[in-house]
Amino acid sequence: MSGTPTVAARTSATVADAPGGAGSPAPATAPPGMITPADVRTLWELAARRAELTPDRPLLLTDDEQVTCAGLVERAERVAAGLLALGVTPGTSVCWQLPTRLETVVLSMALARLGAVQVPVIHIYREREVGIALRQTGARLFCVPGVWRGIDFEQLAANATAGMDDPPRVLVVGPGPGGLPDGDPATLPPPPTDGDEVRWIYYTSGTTSAPKGVCHRDSSLVAAGYGLALALRARPDDIGSIAFPVAHIGGPDYLAMMLSVGFPALLLEAFVPADAVEAYRRHGVTIAGGSTAFYSALLTAQRQSPNPGEPLVPTLRMLSGGGAPKPPELYVDVKREMGIPVAHGYGMTEVPMITQGAPDDSDDALMYSEGAPLPGVEVRIVGSDGRPVPTGTEGEVRVRGVTVCAGYTDPEATAAAFDEEGWFRTGDLGYLRPDGHVTLTGRLKDVIIRKGENVSAKEVEDLLYQHPKVGAVAVIGLPDPERGEMVCAVVEPAPGQEPPTLPELAEFLRGAGLMVQKIPERLEVLDALPRNATMKILKHELRARFGGRP
Repeated sequence: MSGTPTVAARTSATVADAPGGAGSPAPATAPPGMITPADVRTLWELAARRAELTPDRPLLLTDDEQVTCAGLVERAERVAAGLLALGVTPGTSVCWQLPTRLETVVLSMALARLGAVQVPVIHIYREREVGIALRQTGARLFCVPGVWRGIDFEQLAANATAGMDDPPRVLVVGPGPGGLPDGDPATLPPPPTDGDEVRWIYYTSGTTSAPKGVCHRDSSLVAAGYGLALALRARPDDIGSIAFPVAHIGGPDYLAMMLSVGFPALLLEAFVPADAVEAYRRHGVTIAGGSTAFYSALLTAQRQSPNPGEPLVPTLRMLSGGGAPKPPELYVDVKREMGIPVAHGYGMTEVPMITQGAPDDSDDALMYSEGAPLPGVEVRIVGSDGRPVPTGTEGEVRVRGVTVCAGYTDPEATAAAFDEEGWFRTGDLGYLRPDGHVTLTGRLKDVIIRKGENVSAKEVEDLLYQHPKVGAVAVIGLPDPERGEMVCAVVEPAPGQEPPTLPELAEFLRGAGLMVQKIPERLEVLDALPRNATMKILKHELRARFGGRP
């Protein structure tokens, strides 16, 4: 196949008229009342503008309280004044490791009001990773939740800062009144106006020897949230949900989407499927999700419902998320059994939003792609020589545009991450479809080379997900003296099912037409696959665990 090797932002989407159908055009334009990146320069300006337009509209929801658009701005200004009294000024680096709570969002917006540099850290990080983040960013304040989910984060902070010549002040931020600093907004300096200054540093949980600090600007996060809103056809009458860690890069992106459109979201400290479903029903959530594991959990809850023929959450109009591969079969099952589409997206810490599926895309596009590029984002597929390849040809995905990070805290890592034309090297493999959507086929390091034959881990995983005994699966390459690498499937059994056997899986894959060389030669079964805070399977842990023994 041949075609344009570079695809820019979505100009239209398609409406599904039959499974696998091409559909008809559906323009993705900003609806009236939506705030665009052209209207504001910073995340704080976006929040202030929303408060002016719809002051009394709810924005943040819990079972105990709701905060309006104006209420968020008012609270954030008081907290910003309290932080100022603690010595936080424009440009001060502040690290926070907090759960998804009202107080966390308010604190983050207060830091945005001051123009501080935020270093959000997800809760699964421990002393080593936290210590690296604090040292590299020179944080002067570290906000923790005290004891949460059995972990003493105040003690973790003490351990992480032990031995520092000038450690940051540790501030315990609890839930409810009095959990945040408070002050007089009249003492505040003018809000920041430059959206292109680095004000966010996120640490990746990659496989390198130490986490890498990823530098973002307000402008990249606002653009990502706006693009997400357009792709999801978000409306003011929607009710979203943040059931993932708000300290993840998806936190400010989702908040920017909410502020752009003016719709509220339910905040959940942890995603417990049964509790989440009940909360979604109470609040009338219309958009839920987070990642592939969230979709699977909600589908399982639908199947276990005493009334499986009735919608689990009647108000839901879609599931949406990203951060991990989405098997096509999962889309089919959710659409058939829950009656709603899965609009999956593609992004990473360095580029939080690259592509995004739209709920009115064709079934074929939603099943077999990660959506089209967002406004202001370009995607290029290149071969091993770094040159663009034709449409339909697999290669490395490279990206440039408004949502790309400013680089890393390490200049050498930054130089290695971008090619000579300024395209970010994602390390992902994929191809461009004729409709402009992007289909991912795996990671460069996920290509298993068995006796000189390339095996795509994702290809095998997508087929194994269709086996009734497989709840989740990771296919990895393990060192092997004869083959170079052997193909190993690590399986988490489906709820209520006996673990599959290797012969069962091999027979299933042969029946699906998979070539013999790609069929796993080893099977490992775990009660639960290791995952990070956004439920992405940690393959490097599996390689380390199973790579040293036959």
